[in-house]
Amino acid sequence: MTPRFTRYAAIDWSGAKGSRHKGIAVALCEAGDAVPVLQHPHGGGFWSRMAVAEWLVEAAGQAPTLFGFDFSFAPPFVARSGYLPGDDVPNTGPEFWAYVDAICDDEDLGAASLLERTHRRHFYFGKADGIKADYMHNRLCEAHYNAQGGGKPSTVYDAIGAAQVAKASFAGMRLLHQVRSSVPVWPFDPPQRGGSLVVEIYTSIAARAAGRPKGQTKMRDLAALNDALFAVESQPHEGLPPDDHGADAILTAAWLRRVAPRPSLWKPAPLNRKIASTEGWTFGII
Repeated sequence: MTPRFTRYAAIDWSGAKGSRHKGIAVALCEAGDAVPVLQHPHGGGFWSRMAVAEWLVEAAGQAPTLFGFDFSFAPPFVARSGYLPGDDVPNTGPEFWAYVDAICDDEDLGAASLLERTHRRHFYFGKADGIKADYMHNRLCEAHYNAQGGGKPSTVYDAIGAAQVAKASFAGMRLLHQVRSSVPVWPFDPPQRGGSLVVEIYTSIAARAAGRPKGQTKMRDLAALNDALFAVESQPHEGLPPDDHGADAILTAAWLRRVAPRPSLWKPAPLNRKIASTEGWTFGII
């Protein structure tokens, strides 16, 4: 079954410590070709992660909406038969999200404590941890994307540097646990006919599909954003240009609207039941 939606949302995510996050951007569009619109939390200012969760549940109840989040929904599992080998943790995605949410006491769904204390030995923070290559484990969808020439995605075990996705991903797993009772999460849950759904996205896939060169997927001016929007059959963004987080969210929402009707994206050839229940899959990788 290819799910049907009337709205599309993309969320550029952040795992930063604190309660309000400049790095979070939320864009929403209707069916058609109108440019996605950046959403803002009640009261203005920057989004908190909990505010995003509350907004998602509310928006999901208003109309069938496809929500795309830019973080890894689970650590690698298949290659080593476990998320954190040697540690006693659950072995399915939804159970692991519940575990992460239960053991983290960080504010606003943060998860830095898991990386820095609870399961510290699994994460690379610098040379003192040994050889970085020993931590570079990937999910099957990430390896598949790399083999197709997409570039090597970051692993959730790499917790150092500006490009790391570890903190954002584990914070995102807490959000998934919070919202899953209201909105299913693909491919861990089957889509509901006529309902809303959460998927994992990789904003670089949308940017590459819109013609942005490999390694130059960030759009830092209005002309670059509007060229990319034109390529995914969207009307242009008018007014002041958004920051790069906002541009990523706007373009990815428009890309989701264009590609979500394609049956092939919902049935990637390598995706089987084990992968779907443990590691999940990035929407758009086939």
